[in-house]
Amino acid sequence: MADRILTTHVGSLPRPAYLLERMRAQAAGETIDPAGLAADLVKSVNDVVARQVSIGIDLVSDGEYSKPSYATYIVERLTGFGGESRGDAAADLRAFPEFAQQQVKIGAVVPRAGGACCQGPVAAKANDGLPTDIANMKAAVDANRPVGAFINAASPGVVAVFQKNEFYPSEDAYIEAVAEALRPEYEAIVEAGFDVQLDSPDLAMSRHLTYSDLDEQSFLRIVDRNVEALNHATRNIPADRMRMHLCWGNYAGPHHFDIPFAVIAARVLKARPQMILMEGANPRHGHDWAVFRDVPLPEDKILAPGVIDSTSNYVEDPEFVAERLLRYADVVGRDRLAAGSDCGFSTFSGVPTVFPDIVWLKLASLVQGAALASKQLWGGR
Repeated sequence: MADRILTTHVGSLPRPAYLLERMRAQAAGETIDPAGLAADLVKSVNDVVARQVSIGIDLVSDGEYSKPSYATYIVERLTGFGGESRGDAAADLRAFPEFAQQQVKIGAVVPRAGGACCQGPVAAKANDGLPTDIANMKAAVDANRPVGAFINAASPGVVAVFQKNEFYPSEDAYIEAVAEALRPEYEAIVEAGFDVQLDSPDLAMSRHLTYSDLDEQSFLRIVDRNVEALNHATRNIPADRMRMHLCWGNYAGPHHFDIPFAVIAARVLKARPQMILMEGANPRHGHDWAVFRDVPLPEDKILAPGVIDSTSNYVEDPEFVAERLLRYADVVGRDRLAAGSDCGFSTFSGVPTVFPDIVWLKLASLVQGAALASKQLWGGR
């Protein structure tokens, strides 16, 4: 057991300009040099792991460098997807359309529940996406020796949020098919020696993005269904090899329609992954630590609240980071606490929510704040 608070983050990190240019060209259908892109990925993954280790991040990722986004990458790895659905914008942005339009103009992240559609049977297809991710991460981890490492993967529920069902007779059947199709990816990540992070914003964000027309009880049934699907898809993986990320949307909006954490907490905590990463730094969810007074963190869970905001260029003072961690330690205990970020710092490739150089200052502050909190909690050992 660690004698300090371990540090991590949610996964995505700003991609280097040379990699973004190749990814942009590929997405636009331009002719690219595959060997050049592969070499760029090897280099960039090694560099980002090395940088995380150098500033003191314990549990590192590959930055999600190979993926256009955390949820839409699956169309390259699963059969059955095509076409495009634009989808509705988040309810809080629909409430302020002029603000939403301004955000679009300045290139900010504006979430919309749209993407490719499910138009046929969903199943894993032959591709080199995951093997390449694993190989690149193995090389980077072997070279840089972090405390631990994880690779992100989309949850069944979030796939259904962004890739609408046009094939299966019900959304329940669609979720079941997606869960089984993603199971080999989850298992392969763990078999390769990494923890798998299940990105699950469907358990919170989809309330105001996809299901804003439902009453609360109907939405809670969706949460229960999606947790059950996630648990079934990960049935062969030990809980301590899994992390789950919960969020209300990684964008700088009013968020006044976010479903309160207190309403979904007990249901979310039924998910199998041991580590739960959730928002805890932004103004809408900075108070959610108090929920654990009434909804105890299960004994087999580790909580990694966000102690740095992923949508603001403010660099949190390490003292403030420590203060946030100490609040959580009061309610869940020091031994079941890690330090994380609210969300990723480049949810969509080429659209960083925080200026790239500032991201690293924020992560350094996270590390410094965790050290301050650890000194108080363990008495300087």
